[in-house]
Amino acid sequence: MTYDARKVIEISGEDRMHFLQGLITNDVKGLETGAVYAALLTPQGKFMVDFFLVPEGDVILMDLPASQAETLLKRLTMYKLRSKVTLALTERTVSRGPGPAPEGAFQDPRTAEMGWRAYDGRPSEAADWDAIRVAHCVPEFGVELTPDTFILEAGFERLHGVDFKKGCYVGQEITARMKHKTELRKGLATVNIEGTAPVGTEIVTEDGKAAGTLFTQSGDKAIAYLRFDRAKGPLTAGDARIRFAGS
Repeated sequence: MTYDARKVIEISGEDRMHFLQGLITNDVKGLETGAVYAALLTPQGKFMVDFFLVPEGDVILMDLPASQAETLLKRLTMYKLRSKVTLALTERTVSRGPGPAPEGAFQDPRTAEMGWRAYDGRPSEAADWDAIRVAHCVPEFGVELTPDTFILEAGFERLHGVDFKKGCYVGQEITARMKHKTELRKGLATVNIEGTAPVGTEIVTEDGKAAGTLFTQSGDKAIAYLRFDRAKGPLTAGDARIRFAGS
């Protein structure tokens, strides 16, 4: 069984590295040693879509959410201008599994705990991916990662998804400013939870002040977007009780 929620775009042509380097949050030179995790941002620095880049000879594979494949292909085509680049949405499948990468697969560049990814049609191996994501605070497109997301608040630096030395890219100025001029006052974190509540439930303090939003839950842990100055002491999300260990 392959990973049906993903699609693969092939990027070829002699300008492919330079083309991507001016668009995405990470340094494409990382492809010399394996897979690269990155995102495309709006000019205002907001999140659009995250993806993996994988080297395959003279081609770069872009592994991205299936729901975004057509939209991103059109956007990349718009950015291409006169670059010597060819873009093609393929029928390739994405597979994944826990543990070290077997031969022909790529280690997940975000964290080794997220296992491996492959593009050769092999079957996926089962794992409790939500439990792993929650334990290591790895956000997912369409859940924790939304059009309102700033990638530094989503942990992209910790997850090796952004490079601050690579030079300009779309949305770079806002991202760099957040990195160098401010302390993050909001962001994703793993919290302890008693009970359950729907994804998107508001988290509030004892005195009713908004403190964040609840996202993916697994067992007694969850990923939450928090206002850190308010994430102190008892918190609630609907009928669930929340505790932030960093408070």
